[in-house]
Amino acid sequence: MLNLVRLKVLSEVIARGSFSAAAESLSYTQSAISQAVARLESETGATLVVRDRKGVRPTAAGATLVEHAEGIFAQVEAAEAELAAVLGVRGGRLRVASFPSAGATLMPLAVATFRERHPDVALTLAEGEPEEIAPRLRSGEFDLALLFEFPGVRERPGAGLRSVTLLEDPMHVALPSDHELAAKPALTLADLRDQEWVQTSASSPCARHVVRSCLAAGFEPHVTFESDDYETVQGLVAAGVGVALIPRLALSRVHRGIVVRALAPASPERKVVAATLGGPGVAPAAKTMLRILTDVAVRYVDGSISRAA
Repeated sequence: MLNLVRLKVLSEVIARGSFSAAAESLSYTQSAISQAVARLESETGATLVVRDRKGVRPTAAGATLVEHAEGIFAQVEAAEAELAAVLGVRGGRLRVASFPSAGATLMPLAVATFRERHPDVALTLAEGEPEEIAPRLRSGEFDLALLFEFPGVRERPGAGLRSVTLLEDPMHVALPSDHELAAKPALTLADLRDQEWVQTSASSPCARHVVRSCLAAGFEPHVTFESDDYETVQGLVAAGVGVALIPRLALSRVHRGIVVRALAPASPERKVVAATLGGPGVAPAAKTMLRILTDVAVRYVDGSISRAA
């Protein structure tokens, strides 16, 4: 089945006459535009655009596909509008909560998209850690919340809630830029056994997962500094006082004094989920936001939304 997002990219490239203009129009990177067109050509088995002195123009196959795509977009928009009217998304309120790193990366575009499509819904956003906002979601204070969970552990903030996995968020190692291990081709957790560590507060789920991961690699991390602000963590690493494991969502802005490396054979990771109350009482607006968040998460993973590491 053809991907609607990639069809939209192709349509914009042809309408604008260049990859760069399409990237600017859609707020994508030019690389993401090129990748989307390449994947669409792979899916269709046809060359869809060609470049010449005048810019980018469609092939016969590309023109045919875009002609059909425009009709599809119109039908989808009409379906969304009709569904919104049926479900009552044209009024009321939507109360959303998120943990900070998702609030800084996934939520802004989701909130902007929702408000553009449903301006009559009163949308609010609160921030907190999963262990704080999950009970408030269960009590009915929120309609939807972004949480994270770690594989293989009992502590699951989303337990008892209806949740949808949005993405897997790997934790990468942050090193001072002049660190002796920064140039090593393949870095493992075991390579960091003799380092001093910076991490979030010892009671936080991320800190406990760092300790679990290090213990599985054969050592206990020597933690010298703690901060629940990942920008502070990056600053401490840049100052040379330790190394840290930082989730990729918290690396949307990387301190110039650090290097970020994935770990071999795989980085520890956490699962990011969107949760709502179970049962039939889920607010229609929450279901709409969930669809938007799912699309935003796909774009983040594909690289259409800028991310680090």
